[in-house]
Amino acid sequence: MKPRLVLIACCLVLVSTIVMTASSSDQSPEARDQAPGVQSLHRSLDCGGEPCDGVARGLRAFFDRRLHGLDGNGRSCADCHMATDHFQLSPASAEARFQFVQSQRQWNPEADDPLFRAIDADDFRTNGENASDFSNLRQNGLIRITFPLPPTMRLIDPVTNLPSSETFVDVWRAVPTVNDVALTGPDGLKPAWARDPNHFGGYQLDARVGTLQEQALGALTNHAKIQQAPPQRLLDDLSSFQRVLFTNNRVRALSDAVRAGTLPLPDPDPPLNDLEQQGKVVFVRACAQCHGGPGQSTAELLPFRFHDILTQCPRPVDTVTPARWAFAPCAPGLARNARTYEIAQNTGITARRTSSDPGRALLSGFVGGPAPADDWNKLDMPGLRGIGQTAPYFHNNSAASLEEVVDHYIEMFKRIKANAVGNPPVPPPVATTDGVNFDRQPKPEERAALLAYLRKL
Repeated sequence: MKPRLVLIACCLVLVSTIVMTASSSDQSPEARDQAPGVQSLHRSLDCGGEPCDGVARGLRAFFDRRLHGLDGNGRSCADCHMATDHFQLSPASAEARFQFVQSQRQWNPEADDPLFRAIDADDFRTNGENASDFSNLRQNGLIRITFPLPPTMRLIDPVTNLPSSETFVDVWRAVPTVNDVALTGPDGLKPAWARDPNHFGGYQLDARVGTLQEQALGALTNHAKIQQAPPQRLLDDLSSFQRVLFTNNRVRALSDAVRAGTLPLPDPDPPLNDLEQQGKVVFVRACAQCHGGPGQSTAELLPFRFHDILTQCPRPVDTVTPARWAFAPCAPGLARNARTYEIAQNTGITARRTSSDPGRALLSGFVGGPAPADDWNKLDMPGLRGIGQTAPYFHNNSAASLEEVVDHYIEMFKRIKANAVGNPPVPPPVATTDGVNFDRQPKPEERAALLAYLRKL
């Protein structure tokens, strides 16, 4: 109970501070001049380019479970984007909350935690509002996202092995942090993408929404289950609040510089020791080609905006002996989320593919052609600032540590080399700095340095 009470108290202090500070910007000049020092406080007030009153209202709304007039299910934004979890949701926190509410129910049968609503139970499709199996949420920190099936895609019934009559599919995804969203989302930079939505990136893991207001509306509708349309001001306020959330003040200063058009942009890295500096060199060579730009979410060198980094389940297995690469297999609790799809291709031929999350293919239905350019398993690139504090990783929380993340990419570079075409094999841009050598992959002796730098982001 004590940590929970401390958190509540801290949130109340934070709300009060922001509300009092922001309210000073709404006073008339005469009112501000009545108190010594208040005018200088007003001049120093900086809400990152957002209206300070909107930031204050957005903060209150972010933590508000009541959502007056919207008839929601008791969830607030902060129930999934937990402030104590760096505004994400980890499996450890989900499990701790589940155990806490179970202990409360020993003396109060009505005890409740709105994180655990039937819509995010594994057995919701069979038991409806009586669903109670929260395995994906508790063990993996994943929530249910429901998509209508595109006309080109049908689900295969696992019992009959025939196309089913299902018209929608559920996939299970992590809750990403909302820190640093002022630097991510649509960037208007090349490379773009050939198909809608949001050619230049967006919000959510698949970039399916283009604004933070649209994202807030989707969360309120699909996860808080509101029954009334929210006012536009509420959506704007939630956007304003999220746009002032940053991993640290160095990232905030970078965002301010981007907003002001200041060049050169400040380096948001803290002071680095020799090992960390070596890791930064490895990062620039191996990682920044995808995680580039101020938000580390822009592909700077590659011709494609969205990517399949082979984190879906099941993962590819090399058929050559000895294996040239070997991804860590998905844990059974994640592997069970995979479904098989029958896909109608432009040639009139149908093909079957299996994935726990087909990514943007569920938005466009476009599957086929060269793998880098179709939508199968494609997701947007997240920013990386603060990742030392936001384990687990990937869209399905399948990597428990940064060590597992780096090892996954090392195997992915090996697979790229193994699948390169030509004699001798021609390295694709993702694997080469000079067009000749496969030299982007982190070397075994560089692993420790890269990890040290990633923890300082």
